[in-house]
Amino acid sequence: MKSLSLFVEKNTMLHRLNPLSKLLYVFAAIIVPLLSGSNAVSLLVAVVSLFLLLWGKIFRKIVPLMGFSLLILLSIVVIQGMYKAGNHTPLLTLGSVVFYKEGIRFSAEICLQVLNMLEAFSLLVLTTKPTDLIEALVSKGLSAKLGYVLSSVLQIIPQMAASMDTIIDAQRSRGMKMEGNLLTRVRAFIPLIGPVVMTSLISVKERAMALEVRCFNSSHKKTFLTIYQVTPQDQWFRGMVFLSMAGALAWRIMK
Repeated sequence: MKSLSLFVEKNTMLHRLNPLSKLLYVFAAIIVPLLSGSNAVSLLVAVVSLFLLLWGKIFRKIVPLMGFSLLILLSIVVIQGMYKAGNHTPLLTLGSVVFYKEGIRFSAEICLQVLNMLEAFSLLVLTTKPTDLIEALVSKGLSAKLGYVLSSVLQIIPQMAASMDTIIDAQRSRGMKMEGNLLTRVRAFIPLIGPVVMTSLISVKERAMALEVRCFNSSHKKTFLTIYQVTPQDQWFRGMVFLSMAGALAWRIMK
């Protein structure tokens, strides 16, 4: 059965960490560069996230995402480097095209922030089961309804992909031509829209019925199947994260 999440099953320390520890790292990876206001710190955070992705044996999974993102980031560098308001210090000249220092610096800040967010969220999503993350949050007081919304967001892409694969296989078995030139693919795509939409609506109805049967709206205090312990590894990991945030805040105050 195809997994309905982006989680990658591995036996690494990152996978065994408490989901809240990894969520804390995501927050730190975003806030530390903002507090420091330094591109060097942003680059350092990106390198640390890259190391963790390699350590967790999940780097290959984000290569396609990084490749697509780099194309978009490259366009930001080109546009900001040439046309940002306030550009006045030429940095690089290629024929009649001039890139300015101010624009390149500004685009570098944006690119590093986006890279940090992509790496940090990839680290969380690829090493944590959505159910574990949501259950850990709900056990700490998060609204169960909000938890369900977050769980749906985390699983919507894999679910849609699984539904699309099933429908494509069904259409192929009926003799529909799915491969070929662009026009053929467009024609094949149109008959897929209806089944995908109907499948999604049926899935929503089935989930609503299942939640109601399980007393989702009950006001009684709920118990949890899994109790997420804070291990010594979690304490060490969280300590390093808090230390980095404190250092970034101190850096900001002293500047």
